[in-house]
Order: sequence, then structure tokens, then C-alpha cells
Amino acid sequence: MRVEFQADLREVSRLLVELAEGARVAMRRATTALLAADRAAGEAVIEQDADLDDLYRQVEEKVADILARQAPVASDLRLLITALHIAADLERMGDLADHVAKTALRRHPSPAVPAELRGVFKEMANVADAIAGKVATVLAEPDAKLAAELESDDDVMDNLHRELFKVLLGDDWPYGAETAIDGALLGRFYERFADHAVNSGRRVIYLLTGETVTDETVAGD
Repeated sequence: MRVEFQADLREVSRLLVELAEGARVAMRRATTALLAADRAAGEAVIEQDADLDDLYRQVEEKVADILARQAPVASDLRLLITALHIAADLERMGDLADHVAKTALRRHPSPAVPAELRGVFKEMANVADAIAGKVATVLAEPDAKLAAELESDDDVMDNLHRELFKVLLGDDWPYGAETAIDGALLGRFYERFADHAVNSGRRVIYLLTGETVTDETVAGD
């Protein structure tokens, strides 16, 4: 029975890694759609979102099946519930990539962001990609120290988000309210993408160490 349970857990882990990698690819493609006005890339993200949703449902179904067959308790039960929370965060990351792609497509064939914002969005995309890659690694090979690095990675994203708003709210902003609103929403999508990745890392830390990491904990470090 225990051998079967471990095999079930490995399958849940595999699904989570696939979901994390899928969210990473989705945001890469969404950024291409955004910065290069690439319609095909944007449409690919929207199509892929259904696949990510399906992976999320597979995690839910697998966990429900394990709970019904194995009736786990204590740490095993906590692991399964945590897997559900992580899957929800990863699925949301895919949704946020979908939002970026849809914004790009709505403005196509024109670029969705003006030249003044391209640099900061490129940097935000690079940070998002690195964070998503680190989450996939942590899920494949759980490592509390590596998971904790996501907090500082997210600080970089937050700084870029603030930099973006300085441009959008500057007195010399020449593009009007609609473009500013699009810029603000896009910045929020990238920022939240990173936040959900951090949530996943915190849950891994909790499983490995028993310590609950919060914003207040991080602020005190």
C-alpha cells in the first residue's frame, strides 16, 4: 500500500512540474505577443490555457482519488492539501499569461505598449521567466533554500512594478489614459504572476521545514 501511495505522490509532483513549466512557456509566448505584436504567439497562449486548466483538473482528480483510496493522515494529508494549493497558484499564473496575450491581441497589429515601456516590460518578463523556472525546479527537487530565493526575486519584480508606475504617472506621459490603463494592468499581471510563484515556494518551505513564511517573516529577515 505504501509503495502505491509513493507512486501516486510522484504522479502529483510530475503534474505540478508540468503545470509550472507550462505557465512559464505561456508567459514567454505572451511577452512575445506583447513586445513583438506577434499574433500567432498570443493565440498560442490562449489555446494553451485550456491545457493548463486540464492539468489543474488532473491534479484535483488525482488528489481526490488518493484521499479516497489511501485515507492519508498527518504529514501525508498536509502534503496533498498543499499540492492542491500549489496547483491553484500555478493555474493562476497561466491565467495571467493569458491576460497578457489577450491585451496584446486586442491592440494587434499595433504594439500593445509604447517604446517608453518596452524596456521595463522586457525586464519584468525576464524576472517572471526566471521565477517560473525556479518554481519548476523546486517542485521537481524540493529545496527550501532555493524556494526561499523566490522572495528576493519577487522584490526585483516589485521594484520594476514601481518603476513602471513612475513612467505611467509622470507629467510627460504623452499617450493618454487608455494606454496608461493598459500599461498598469499589464504590470499587475506580471507582478501577480511572480506573487503566485512565491506562494508556491512558501508552501514548499512549509512542507520541508514546518515553518510558515509570511510577508511579515520576510520583512523581518
